[in-house]
Amino acid sequence: MSRKDEDRFRPEPGKPGRSGERFISKVLQQAGKAGAKALSKPWARAPGMAGQQPGARLGRGHVAARFASLGLGAKARRVAIKARLVNLSKAGARSTGTHLRYIEREGVNRQGGPGQAYGPASDAADLDAFRERGQDDRHQFRFIVSPEDAEQLHDLRTYTRHLMQRMEADLGTRLDWVAVDHWNTDNPHTHLVLRGKDERGKDLIIARDYIAHGMRERAAALATEWLGPRTELEIRQAQVREITQERWTSLDRTLQREATEGQLTPAALARPHLQSQRQLLVGRLQQLQRMDLASESPPGTWTLEPTAEPTLRALGDRGDIIRTMQRAMGGQQRELAIHTSGLTPRQTDPVRPTIVGRVAAKGLADELYEKGYLIIDGTDGKAHYVPLPARAELEQFPLGAIVEANPLDAPRAVDRRISEQTQAGLYRSDQHLDALQRQGHGESEAAEQVKTHLRRLEALRRAGIVERLAEGVWRVPSDLSELGRQFDAQGQGGPSGALSVTLKCHLPLQQQTRVIGATWLDQQLINGERGAVGASAPANLGFGGEAKAALRQRAAFLVEQGLAEIQGGRTLLARNLLATLRNRDLAAAAQRIVSETGRAHRRLADGQSARGVFREALQLASGRYAVVDDGVGFSLVPWRPVLESRLGQQVTATMRGGIANFEWQRSRGLGH
Repeated sequence: MSRKDEDRFRPEPGKPGRSGERFISKVLQQAGKAGAKALSKPWARAPGMAGQQPGARLGRGHVAARFASLGLGAKARRVAIKARLVNLSKAGARSTGTHLRYIEREGVNRQGGPGQAYGPASDAADLDAFRERGQDDRHQFRFIVSPEDAEQLHDLRTYTRHLMQRMEADLGTRLDWVAVDHWNTDNPHTHLVLRGKDERGKDLIIARDYIAHGMRERAAALATEWLGPRTELEIRQAQVREITQERWTSLDRTLQREATEGQLTPAALARPHLQSQRQLLVGRLQQLQRMDLASESPPGTWTLEPTAEPTLRALGDRGDIIRTMQRAMGGQQRELAIHTSGLTPRQTDPVRPTIVGRVAAKGLADELYEKGYLIIDGTDGKAHYVPLPARAELEQFPLGAIVEANPLDAPRAVDRRISEQTQAGLYRSDQHLDALQRQGHGESEAAEQVKTHLRRLEALRRAGIVERLAEGVWRVPSDLSELGRQFDAQGQGGPSGALSVTLKCHLPLQQQTRVIGATWLDQQLINGERGAVGASAPANLGFGGEAKAALRQRAAFLVEQGLAEIQGGRTLLARNLLATLRNRDLAAAAQRIVSETGRAHRRLADGQSARGVFREALQLASGRYAVVDDGVGFSLVPWRPVLESRLGQQVTATMRGGIANFEWQRSRGLGH
């Protein structure tokens, strides 16, 4: 570059705010990572840690975080805090409403009723107004505050308000928040939702160190002021209980901190600050030795296994799960099967190929991240603990409903059957129907099976895996099973070993026995010994035994309705049983809508379309259906998950092989 060129050089800064926005986004990202790991405890933090991590002082509260622990000694009351920073632009507008519904759900207050949200000045917070104020917020903070001695605090509401006042002083701004107290666990706790705006309407950036430590130390100081410091006897009793516990404890943390490259020498255990704990620590080491997590060689010198912490944490999780399952089964003797990929292989039961059963209980395994679980009373006589995939919601699975769980990382049986029926790269539904009937399947049963395969092919078509060439003719790749497995795992968002859960019927068994509609029991009657309730199901154990009794009642009802007959001790079902029951169910629902609205019902045949507004979703015995209304008449079409966010929009529904394909139309009018 010449001197003349250098003289002409002028800096050209970018538009104000752009680089700042990127910088703040990085701060939020790092704060979120810290918050996700902030299940903080007073003894887990070494002195002088505040502000040492990169970026710990960025944002409000970094000064307070450095001094919050002053005055807190070993006798301070303990408070655990989980924190999560939610990027609302990624989580979506529904995220806040969904989370507020979760924390206000039924069964969380002292009396077993729904939770009641409160705020700084109101015992009945207006959640709609809170959601409206925060609809344009970029981010939001969510906390779970769990004092170890919450039962002694009694009034968590007042405690939470005092904590938030101290946080306002630390952060230098008024805070907009709502909270709900939960008393439905062994550890009463409070859910806090904090807007990501300060009192001036600017983005609220909280220092990472304050999220990870400062807030917890303020909560611990407040609990200590209310209840007084822990006594020597309380501390000693708590540590004695930890000696034999199969979970990660404070004694384990002390051992880990004092060890040098995983080894504890006699000199290390004789350090002055450990003298009051030495006997307890040796007792804990002996317990770990019995669990093959520590070894002593030579005498007095202990070596901790590298897998000690993850193994103990997994054992603690497993113990919590087992207690939850035992409560759900009401003391009934069951073999317990836990399907959780987070447990170490040594403690994990192998994942079963398919689990079919009744939802005996449900809940949240992680309340902060709203990760749910189901406890399924299976047809195999076992109780199964099944974590739900990330995108699943508990409301989809009513108590008593019939569900089916399949491994996400295993190919689907339906994909395998499609591949078996594919010739020269083409799957033909008519040929598959003929093959099933030649194998001895009834006409109705064969038609339902083919329809199931067509629904799967339609889902794979939308993913670009298969191609529909004509009605009932599909081009199928040779590796369909593997591509289908990858598609399922990606769509459910679950880790390897996780299960996808499908709702088979929302009605409990007893309601299915005498209802007009195509139910799960009807499908089992058609499948006979090939069904989930076949000869292998235990005769008198839990759901399997109840399902067999319900099948006999359902068969008797179908005989009453003229849809079955008894010949030679066998139940012969009418042709096209499921279609007949489904049509009767739809006709009854349509008649109700006609009487309420006066509009005509327009039944759709295969290949026909309905255009109109998606008015509502109906949950019938035969499944879920969407009401498409054109202002003069309406049609009932099989519901699909893509409709979830389309209520009130213009749609076109076209029936193909019993499946509804939807197209969306933009509304026209002012502003469009």
